[in-house]
Amino acid sequence: MLGFLTAVASAAAASYAGYATMAPQVQLYGRTLTHGSDPAQLALTFDDGPNDPHTLHLLELLEKRQAHATFFLIGKYVRQRPDIVRAIHAAGHAIGNHTESHPNLIFVSERRLRQELEQCSRAIEEAIGTRVRLFRPPFGGRRPAVLRVARRLGLEPVMWSVTAYDWKAASSAQIAQNIARSMAARRRPQGEIVLLHDGSHLKFGTDRIFTVQATRALLEKYSLEGKKLVEVTAMERKPR
Repeated sequence: MLGFLTAVASAAAASYAGYATMAPQVQLYGRTLTHGSDPAQLALTFDDGPNDPHTLHLLELLEKRQAHATFFLIGKYVRQRPDIVRAIHAAGHAIGNHTESHPNLIFVSERRLRQELEQCSRAIEEAIGTRVRLFRPPFGGRRPAVLRVARRLGLEPVMWSVTAYDWKAASSAQIAQNIARSMAARRRPQGEIVLLHDGSHLKFGTDRIFTVQATRALLEKYSLEGKKLVEVTAMERKPR
C-alpha cells in the first residue's frame, strides 16, 4: 500500500512539474511577472510580430487612444521588417524578446536557448539602438534554465494573467468575450496582463484582423471604464 501511495504521489508531482512548465501564472521554476497590483491598470501585450500590416494598424489604434502596449518580437521577423520595429519604439511602446525563431524552450539545449535569446536581442538592438530588457518565452514554455539564462542576459521574464485565444478565434467578438470572461472570473481585482498576437510564428503576414478589431473594442471599453492602458514595465507591483 505504501508503495502504491508513493507511486501515486510521484506521478502527481511529475504531472504538476510538467504543468508548471507551461502554465503562465505558476512560479514553481522561478519568479516571473504575471500581473500588477493596481486593478485600474491594464497591459495589452502582443506576441509574434512584427507583422505587416497588422502591427501598424495596432499602432494607429493605440495612438488614437493615447494607450501604451508591449510587443514581444521574433528576431527573424525583426530582421525582415526593422522599420516596423522602429515605428513601435518611436510610438513609445515597450519591446520584448520573443526568441529568434519561436521554439518551445523546454525542449532545447542551454546552448540553443542562449543563441535564441542573444540573436533576437541583437536584432532588436540593431533596429532601434537600445538594449531590450523584457522576455517572453514562446508558448509560455520555461524551466529553471530558461529563466536563469534569460536573467544572465539582463532579461526580465514576463508572462500573462489573461489569455485572449485570438490565434484560434472565429471573430473579434469571441476574443473580447474570452478576455471579459477571464477578468470577470478573477477573485481579487488586479492589474491584468493580456496575451494577444499581432503576428504568428508559423509565417510572416498572418492575418490578424480579428485581433486588430478586438483591440479597437477593448480600447474603447476599458478607456470608458477608466482603466489606464500601460506597458508592462509601468505596472504597479506589490512590495516583496
